Amino acid sequence: MTSSLEKVFEGTNASLALLQVLAENSFDSILVTDASAAGKIIYANKAFKKLTGHEPADVLGQTPRILQGPGTDKKVIDRLSGALKAGGRFEGKAINYKKNGTPLIMHWRVLPIKVGKKIMAWVAIQREG
Repeated sequence: MTSSLEKVFEGTNASLALLQVLAENSFDSILVTDASAAGKIIYANKAFKKLTGHEPADVLGQTPRILQGPGTDKKVIDRLSGALKAGGRFEGKAINYKKNGTPLIMHWRVLPIKVGKKIMAWVAIQREG
């Protein structure tokens, strides 16, 4: 967070509350996965349901691969996988699928959540486009 935000919230637990408000009220879908090799979903916001039709509670413990299907570009997924293995960021577009099977062009960014140099989780910010 920026230093002015840190000053405002210094000595409080408000940082987590701020992040929760941002995530829950974002127009974009936000998905957080753990840092394991499987990349299991540990959080999805309300906009994720609007984008994909999946209830956030129903996807916990699954992987984002539930959104992939026959039209998903393997080259894009390979590029994503390479970026994750390198601990870097990713941005891309690919055909993914809603819960009802309807294809959508998903544009997304994936970023590591780090504490020090250790990656604790990954956040994906997604939108149709």
